[in-house]
Amino acid sequence: MPHTRLFICFFLVSCLLVGACDSGPGGGGQSGATPRGAEALPAAPEDGGTYVTATIGEPSNLIPPLASDSASFEVSSLLYVSLLRYNKNLEIEPRAAKSYEVLDGGRLLRFELRPGILWNDGRELTAEDVEFTYKLYIDPDVPTAYAENYKLVKEFKVTGRYTFEVRYDKPLARALTSWMLSILPRHVLEGQNLLDTPFARAPVGAGPYRLAEWIPGSRLVLTANPDYFEGRPHFDRVIYRIIPDQATMFMELKARNLDLMDLTPQQYRFQTTGPDWDADFRKYEYLSFGYTYVGYNLANPMFADVRVRRAFAHAIDKQAIVKGVLLGLGQPTVGPYKPGTWVYNEAIRDYAFDPEAARALLAEAGWTDSDGDGTLDKDGRPFEFTLMTNQGNESRIKAATIVQANLGAVGVRVKIRTVEWSAFIKEFIDTGRFEALVMGWNIIIDPDLYNVWHSSKAVPGGLNFVGYKNPELDALLDKGRHLLGQDERKAVYDEVQRILHEDQPYTFLYCPLALPVVAGRIQGIEPAPAGISHNFEQWWIPKALQRSTMRQ
Repeated sequence: MPHTRLFICFFLVSCLLVGACDSGPGGGGQSGATPRGAEALPAAPEDGGTYVTATIGEPSNLIPPLASDSASFEVSSLLYVSLLRYNKNLEIEPRAAKSYEVLDGGRLLRFELRPGILWNDGRELTAEDVEFTYKLYIDPDVPTAYAENYKLVKEFKVTGRYTFEVRYDKPLARALTSWMLSILPRHVLEGQNLLDTPFARAPVGAGPYRLAEWIPGSRLVLTANPDYFEGRPHFDRVIYRIIPDQATMFMELKARNLDLMDLTPQQYRFQTTGPDWDADFRKYEYLSFGYTYVGYNLANPMFADVRVRRAFAHAIDKQAIVKGVLLGLGQPTVGPYKPGTWVYNEAIRDYAFDPEAARALLAEAGWTDSDGDGTLDKDGRPFEFTLMTNQGNESRIKAATIVQANLGAVGVRVKIRTVEWSAFIKEFIDTGRFEALVMGWNIIIDPDLYNVWHSSKAVPGGLNFVGYKNPELDALLDKGRHLLGQDERKAVYDEVQRILHEDQPYTFLYCPLALPVVAGRIQGIEPAPAGISHNFEQWWIPKALQRSTMRQ
């Protein structure tokens, strides 16, 4: 279950598939109240205790270049360090870098690392580790979805033990954010096959925590890194329990076996109210940096005609989904950006919910009910397909059910299939073995959508797994990533949104509210634009409320 810290990690590289819940940065709620069981809060944070959260999907591996799932990035963000990061106000600041400069109109970046950052085995992190990590991303034998920004580097030059330069032929808008990648240890990984290395499950990092235990299908246990360069985090241990169902997860929360969970709207509205909840938990709500969509496999002839996809946009009742699935805790959306942000195209008007218009478009595309059985057909083939989503995500399953009913009302027969998260990614999305799906993306702060929508990413394992290819869109994506002015970039990405709206490779459904709930014993939470977990290393538990193990 990706809590808000994930989104800071996610911004560092690219879009991530959201598996468990649809949450994102923001802040709301209360913090600092005296939790039940503690007479008064100590004057200063106290070390110790175990923080327990959960994830629906097990990490695929802990080598960031190879992972596009949220569970992997969630854990990896605590194991590794990056040169730069976003602060609580979503402003770029140094992390492992002591300083950085942007020179020559954005074509040259100069970095100086902090000395004394140690890998878990005691070796020092140096500029050669950053160079090694960069080379991994551009290595054609490394199947990463995130190589594109690094392929644009003209020259990477190590200038000292702690210093290096990065030069580009022309400015790259996401240059700085691309160097928020997790740094990997050269001395451990050099010469290894990343697809077959024990490092994937036994990483050597330099972050605030170390991986102590990974029991597949059960849990991952992290322990505090006493040598972390920003100071030892307060929790002794962080436990990620693998619980592939939100209902079961909620039962564990109620039993006080979890310290954080992203609630479903039903849980938020009706199941977490009353004196006990108010005493023992704090709830937050804010519009997420994420959206949910229906995606179509465009290699399938059923979805090749844009009139079909536009018909579906008319047939699907987004307002009913927001009301029925989210209980109003979210809003419909028309594209891949967060409503209310500078890049969101306010001029786009959504397709009206209009089943008659949907039927007319389907008829134009040749889909009619020739035999009177209630299902549209074409050339003797009924219009029916399977809509897939991941197990355990209650909101997505409910949304799929409404989509099923909406499309059934216009003569399209839809079956719903749910699949365990990691299998969903590896066996269906990465291989293109799906017809349509309900999924979610996190929304990056920078508007560059190259990795998800460029034609070059419509390859096995690529993030453009629906196979959308549009030369006009490609040209805009190429152009936008090299513009630095916000007004210039907005003009480009407004056009990107217009094209996606007209072509409908996705039916964009909604942006949900993030609804995290945190145990009252957890202290140090500071809600901010970057989310509630931007300062996770500073969270702490009063000694009176610490426990070293999960309740059994």
